Amino acid sequence: MPSAARPPEPVPPAAASSPTSSPTGAAKDRGRRRDLAAAGCGLLLFAAVAAIGAYLQRDSPVLRSPWPPLEAWWGPHAGPGTPAALVVAAAVVGYGPGFAARLPSRALPWAVWGAAMAWTWSLALVDGWQRGVAGRLTDSGEYLRGVGRFEDDGVGATLRDFTRHILLHSPDHWGTHIAGHPAGAVLTFVGLDRIGLGGGVWGAVFCITTGGSAAAAAVVTLRLLAGAETARRAAPFLALAPGAVWTGVSADGYFAGVAAWSLALLAIAVTRRPSATAPRTSAAAAAFGCGLLLGAAAYLSYGLVLLVIPVLVLLVCARTMRPLPYVVLGAAVVVAAFSAAGFDWWQAYGLLRTRYFEGYGGIRPYAYWFWGDLGTVVAAAGLASVAGLRRTLAGAPVALRGLRHAWRRGSGADPASGRATAAVLLPCALLLAMLAADLSGMSKAETERIWLPFTLWLPATAALLPRRDHRGWLAAQAVTALLVNHLLLTGW
Repeated sequence: MPSAARPPEPVPPAAASSPTSSPTGAAKDRGRRRDLAAAGCGLLLFAAVAAIGAYLQRDSPVLRSPWPPLEAWWGPHAGPGTPAALVVAAAVVGYGPGFAARLPSRALPWAVWGAAMAWTWSLALVDGWQRGVAGRLTDSGEYLRGVGRFEDDGVGATLRDFTRHILLHSPDHWGTHIAGHPAGAVLTFVGLDRIGLGGGVWGAVFCITTGGSAAAAAVVTLRLLAGAETARRAAPFLALAPGAVWTGVSADGYFAGVAAWSLALLAIAVTRRPSATAPRTSAAAAAFGCGLLLGAAAYLSYGLVLLVIPVLVLLVCARTMRPLPYVVLGAAVVVAAFSAAGFDWWQAYGLLRTRYFEGYGGIRPYAYWFWGDLGTVVAAAGLASVAGLRRTLAGAPVALRGLRHAWRRGSGADPASGRATAAVLLPCALLLAMLAADLSGMSKAETERIWLPFTLWLPATAALLPRRDHRGWLAAQAVTALLVNHLLLTGW
C-alpha cells in the first residue's frame, strides 16, 4: 500500500528468520496476536448479544426476532448447495490468493464477480431451490407481491398514489418491504416483469448477479485508489464474503451492487487524468454516472442516503471537488424524474417513520438492538474483516496526518498520495455510516441484510493482514458463512 495510507503494522514480507529474531519481527508477531484478539472480541460480541437475546426472549418474544440478533430460526440442515459451497470455499481458500496475484489486472474484477456469484448461488441452494431461490422474493411482504397492482392500475397512477398506502391503517396498504423502501425498489421488479423477466426465479437471478458485482466494483475502486497489489490481496476476501448468505436472495444485494458501482465510478472520476485517449469529458461522464447511481440508490433504500459519507471522504482523500457538480447533477436527474412522476421522497420517508414505529420498530428495545445490530456486522462481514478493521483503525491517524500534509502542500503535491489514504479512510467512512444508521433508531434488527451495501465492502480490509495468514483468515470467513447457512434458516 502507498506510504500515505500505510498502517502502523505493515504487511510483513516473507522472512527466512524467525519472526521474533529482531525487534521488527517481534512487532510483526504482536500485530498478528492483536489481529487474533480483535477477531476474538468480534466473536465475543456476537456470542454475547446472541446469549442476551435468548435470555430476554425466554418468556416472550420481546425482541420481535426469532433468533436474535439475526432474523433466522434454529434449524440445522443441508441441501443441494452444500457440496458446491464446500468446493467453492476450498477453491478460494486454497488457490484464491495465488490466482489473484497472477491474474491480469483487467481480468481480476471479472474473476471476483464470477467467484462471488458461485459462492452466493451455492449458499442459497443450501436451503433448496424453492425456499432458497425461487420463493424468496414471492413471500408475503416482498416486492413481487406488489407488481400486480402496477399492472392493474398503471405505473403512473400507482406511483402517484404510492404514499397513500404506506401507513398500516391506510386502505390496501403496501406489504412490509414495499412500504419500507422508496418506489424505485418495487419499480425495478415491475420493469423486469415488463421485459419478460417476471417471477421469483428471474428476480433471484437479477439480485444475485447484481449483488455479486459489488465485489467486482470494490476491486475496481481499490485498484484505482490503492494500487493493483492491494486490490489483488483483497480480491479473495471480497469473493468469499459471509454476507453472500443474505445477498442470495434479497433485493438488498442488488442495492449493494448499485452502491458499490457508484463509488467505483467516483474513483474513476477522481483518478482519470486528461489525455489524448482519456479526455476530461470521460472523468465528467464517470462523475455524472456516479451521481445517477447515487440518486438511484436513494430511491431504492432510504438508508442509502448515508452513502454521502463515503462519497465525501473519497473526494477529500483525492483532494479535489471537481467531480462534485457532475455528481450532484446526476443525482438531481433521478430526483427530478421521480418527482415529475409523482413520487415525493420526503413525504414517503415521513410516512415510513410513522409506520415503522407503528410496527415492530416501536416495540423492539433500542438498548438491545444498538449492540445487536453491531453483532450482525460481525456475522455478515466475517472475522477477517474485524481483524482487518483493527489495522484500518490503527492506520487512520497516520492516513489523516498524511492527508492533512497533502492538502497543505496544495496543487504541487502528488494527487496519488492523497487518494491512497482512501484505502484506510473509506472503510472508516462505511463504519461511520453504519453507526449513524444504528444511532438513528431506524435500524433495529435485520441489519445483516439492510446493511449489505456497507458490510460487503469490509472484507477488503483483510488486505492489510499478513499475506502468510490469508488462507487461515479466508477459512474463517468460509466457516462463518457455512455455519450460519447450515445451522440457521435465515429470513432472506
